[in-house]
Amino acid sequence: MANENNFKDTVNSLFKGLDSFISAKTVVGEAIHVGDTIILPLVDVAFGVGAGAFEGDKKSNGGGGMTGKMSPSAVLVIQNGTTKLVNIKNQDGLTKVLDMVPDFVDRFASGFGNSSAQTEAEEI
Repeated sequence: MANENNFKDTVNSLFKGLDSFISAKTVVGEAIHVGDTIILPLVDVAFGVGAGAFEGDKKSNGGGGMTGKMSPSAVLVIQNGTTKLVNIKNQDGLTKVLDMVPDFVDRFASGFGNSSAQTEAEEI
């Protein structure tokens, strides 16, 4: 029986040198400038490897493959000194509400600031 293409050899040849290459990470894309706004895309990147072998009736078979996947996860928007993270991946109701909280707090706080300034101006 030929042991040239057994499962162990197939897997070893696929993983040789690829251990530092196979991973899943979030990568920051190239910055996009639109006026005074900077947009940074955040992308999930994953790589994987598969292997298989078959030995039967004095025949040896082997095979393997690699795959890669890229999917957008979020966008970082920097505008007028403020930073906002817009989630693209999971847009459920709770996520949308949580994304709106910082804007609501800013508007609420600035509303109090304007009304007290107007009151002081009216008193003078």
